[in-house]
Amino acid sequence: FWVPVASHLDTKMVNFTIEELRKIQTLKNNIRCLSVIAHVDHGKSTLTDSLVSAAGIIASANAGDTRYMDTREDEQDRCITIKSTGISLHFRWNEEEMKQKAPEGSEGNDFLVNLIDSPGHVDFSSEVTAALRITDGALVVVDCVEGVCVQTETVLRQALGERIVPVVTINKLDRAFLELQLEGEDMYQTFSRHIESANVIIATYRDDLMGDVQVAPEKGTVAFSAGLHGWAFTLKRFARMYAKKFGIDDDKMAQRLWGDNWFNPATKKWTRRDPGDVPRAFVKFIVEPIRKVISLAMQDKVPELEALLEKLELKLNSEDKELRQKALMKRVMQKWLPAHEALLEMIVLHLPSPAKAQKYRVENLYEGPLDDASATAIRNCDPSGPLMLYISKMVPTSDKGRFIAFGRVFAGTVKTGQKVKIFGPNYTPGKKDDLFLKNIQRTVLMMGRRQEAVETIPCGNTVGLVGVDQFITKTGTVCDQDSDSCPMKNMKFSVSPVVRVAVEPKSAGDLPKLVEGLKRLSKSDPLVQCTIEESGEHIIAGAGELHLEICLKDLAEDYMKGAEIKISEPVVSYRETVSEESTPPKGYADIMAKSANKHNRITMVGKPLDEGLGADIEEGLCTPKMDPKERGKFLHEKYGWDKDTAQRKIWCFGPDTDGPNLLVDATKGVQYLNEIKDSCVAAFQWASKEGVMMDENLRDTQFNIMDVTLHADSIHRGGGQIMPAMRRVIFASQICAAPRLMEPVYLVEIQCPEGALGGVYSCLNLRRGEVVEEMPRPGTPLYNIKAHLPVPESFGFTGALRQATSGQAFPQCVFDHWQLVNGDPFNAGNQKFLDIIINTRKRKGLEIYYEPKKEAGFMNCPCGIPPLDRYIDKL
Repeated sequence: FWVPVASHLDTKMVNFTIEELRKIQTLKNNIRCLSVIAHVDHGKSTLTDSLVSAAGIIASANAGDTRYMDTREDEQDRCITIKSTGISLHFRWNEEEMKQKAPEGSEGNDFLVNLIDSPGHVDFSSEVTAALRITDGALVVVDCVEGVCVQTETVLRQALGERIVPVVTINKLDRAFLELQLEGEDMYQTFSRHIESANVIIATYRDDLMGDVQVAPEKGTVAFSAGLHGWAFTLKRFARMYAKKFGIDDDKMAQRLWGDNWFNPATKKWTRRDPGDVPRAFVKFIVEPIRKVISLAMQDKVPELEALLEKLELKLNSEDKELRQKALMKRVMQKWLPAHEALLEMIVLHLPSPAKAQKYRVENLYEGPLDDASATAIRNCDPSGPLMLYISKMVPTSDKGRFIAFGRVFAGTVKTGQKVKIFGPNYTPGKKDDLFLKNIQRTVLMMGRRQEAVETIPCGNTVGLVGVDQFITKTGTVCDQDSDSCPMKNMKFSVSPVVRVAVEPKSAGDLPKLVEGLKRLSKSDPLVQCTIEESGEHIIAGAGELHLEICLKDLAEDYMKGAEIKISEPVVSYRETVSEESTPPKGYADIMAKSANKHNRITMVGKPLDEGLGADIEEGLCTPKMDPKERGKFLHEKYGWDKDTAQRKIWCFGPDTDGPNLLVDATKGVQYLNEIKDSCVAAFQWASKEGVMMDENLRDTQFNIMDVTLHADSIHRGGGQIMPAMRRVIFASQICAAPRLMEPVYLVEIQCPEGALGGVYSCLNLRRGEVVEEMPRPGTPLYNIKAHLPVPESFGFTGALRQATSGQAFPQCVFDHWQLVNGDPFNAGNQKFLDIIINTRKRKGLEIYYEPKKEAGFMNCPCGIPPLDRYIDKL
């Protein structure tokens, strides 16, 4: 099997030197990059300990309790992972095994595993995205009691979207044996149900280019593990033990150890039909021997245990014999079925090397043409090609305020002191924005809690760069200074920052410290957004309450140099939308605005987007970067758009040039129209970022320019005239198209016993929650409840739920969708709706209009939004 280079219990030395790592880094077929992903509390960090201890970094006796990859103090205190942490480990494979089934293309029997342990809590799923981008494989950990949960599905979907190959381990087997004491057949049924659930998700989201990536124990892509006690096995491990006895080869034996196979000891024959009195092969040959060893150890029957272990060719030394119960069981199981052997065999044989993975990942990674030098170097994983390095996150160092840029070399080789070009996420080819030329001070290997400096790192490896943190905000692409490469694609996060708080320093003199602290905070987390409102407030936006709490703790303790801060109550971002096509008010022929000099007129109609199109834009199915013909075809076939309009007349998406709002040119034969296009697009970006009701982003709206009359002389139709007119006419169309608000909604998954269901329902009803499904968990007394809960109602929900169910229910909130808020800004009856608008306008320092116009033609708006006559003009 796997032979770590020192014995298990020799904790004095790490089993590899940095020189050995450097050697393997150049063998691209001997490298594996993987992320460990799972639902919260399914045992990722605990399981990772087994791999870290096999490499000699921690003692195997402490594996499972140390949680070596949880590097922060609050991670150890809260017992959850908050930041994803990388480590490079070196393993040597047994030469006899190597001769039997070497992985394709591998040279020698030394392997390098670049492993990233990621958080499972939904608020930190942006860390998972950052980890997945720079790895090629994923170890999906599934709790054998809880099964595939909501976050398991989220991370699996993210992984398959990045074209990452999954392997699964069913974890916490010790619970099945000791706590639940399941029968063998029940265990088999439970495990096969979990594997089936995982395969359903894999089949739903898989990419054809990756081939068949479904997992199955008989293929060797599913392991069974107990991370806390450091033991695990795959079917291949037991197949090797039994193959000699039955006189068949390992692979055939592995097939028989899973599925409907029974061995009849009386007739000495295998059968596919259940004979009724014999347990199935998985139970007889795997579950029962493990149960026997565990029960002997737990009952302290050391002599009988020794006799049994002799048959397995294992010996207990005098120190082991002193151990009792769980400690004895842990030691025996670690000797018999060491976790690292099963996991590493699965990782090396079934996860792709960078040389293989980059062939099918290149088109998901690279923005430029797929036949240029950089794309070819990525595809071939060529260490002598042009440098292409993607930075996916910034890791804080012990020197407060400085960061190491953590990423992966996809092509070429990165060297200490090399001069490179750095593209930020906002770089557009041909322009100079967000582009820097700088020297790399040091290249380092990330080793969990510490870093090791090295001279060069070739492609296929993860890397840390020192000295470029001032030029990269969150992510970026690094390439050779003289190359004409394009940047790598930006990452798509599955959650969005919808919960916001305002922060201010307690004493005004600390304002510069706060501004500096916010800059550092926004670097340290891939998702958090730090912005300054027009009213001068500093806003921090995060994915949920826990995410914000951690960000604020970091800000106060690490990035503010001891200055104290005041934090407001959390507020929620809303979205503005329209609910019908705009109609001009009484006395007006159409919705039109004039420029300040009265020489230019723009007429417009606003209306809601087709249902589902906004979501398609956000998922990237219809984007401004698509080929216009493809986009035209998509809109024509799915939404019945006119082909010509869809191909040539969409001027832009907004806000931020890729949001779910469209500006469409519906004019006929207007002179000089192309000259004002840029001004119109800029005004639309501005208006769609700050809508008319309360300066929030617009969503699901479409504005058609119906007619434009321009002055013949170009000096009278510059941007200064057109932009304000365009913004006014967009606002006028919004007010006339029955404006509405949308609030974000969480999907809450709650696990609780049947007795607590009443408390869960009453707690949800108080907060406008609606239950979507309620399912009993087969084989457990637990229920799974899925519900939709509006984010504004979610503050303090976790605490209230625990109170209502005396701590038995455990909720997970994931941002799911936007929904309309009940109410109409022109109806004074709905006070709650009006309060949202008035309070938000007050908070942002916007004017509140209390005197609605009494003229017949104008809609009277009681909630303080500007009257229509500010934006609409008569001919």
